[in-house]
Amino acid sequence: MYSNFARVYDSLMESVDRKAWLEYIISLFGDAKIERVADCACGTGAVSIPLAKRGYKVTGLDASEEMLRIAAENARAERVNVPFVCQDMRRLALHRPADAVLAVCDGVNYLTLKGAESFFANAYAALREGGMLLFDISSRYKLSTILGNNTFAEDESAAAYIWKNAYDEQTRQIQMELTLFEKQADGRYVRFNESQIQRAHSQREMEGALKRAGFEGIEAFDAFTFDAPNEKSERIQFRAIKPND
Repeated sequence: MYSNFARVYDSLMESVDRKAWLEYIISLFGDAKIERVADCACGTGAVSIPLAKRGYKVTGLDASEEMLRIAAENARAERVNVPFVCQDMRRLALHRPADAVLAVCDGVNYLTLKGAESFFANAYAALREGGMLLFDISSRYKLSTILGNNTFAEDESAAAYIWKNAYDEQTRQIQMELTLFEKQADGRYVRFNESQIQRAHSQREMEGALKRAGFEGIEAFDAFTFDAPNEKSERIQFRAIKPND
């Protein structure tokens, strides 16, 4: 996953307001004392790097070596020091307890329900008492109805893609087949294919898994707000706290 895609990921994400997303994450910290942050499924460092520039001590973790290579390049370009570690979020392990563990922009959707449970359990172990887990998911409504069995195409400055989806109601999984065209310096395009699978977790499933992992103070929001999710919420943000003993 995300092998060749890593090279064009930042270009294809140009339409996402990353600054607003960052501010939302920081607002979710609230009054909690957050210093050390583990950014799981960090990709090219879109959250790790600006958080570090804001003074947080961030470790970026991702299972894709290619994503991390680009993240390191991005960090150098921004003249910020962020350690990036190749690690599967389902087996999250930190040398020092974190104040917050993050998984931003669909990281948990790429996990099965069992995989999500493993991530939550290891995030719980990686947090200090009173620490916070923040993650978001593309909702079941979005994956089944909006993306569903649909095809999308986009032409950005450095890349273009054709994105075909097939949603399975029984498994609650969406198979995404992407044909990508990467623009070269001479104006020609190189074509490659990428296949990805996401699971359409429900809010109830996530809250149950968080409780089983030991989290308390579990909250769900219609993403980028502090409102409760509704039946047409496309992204759901979760916040959960590791209790003090």
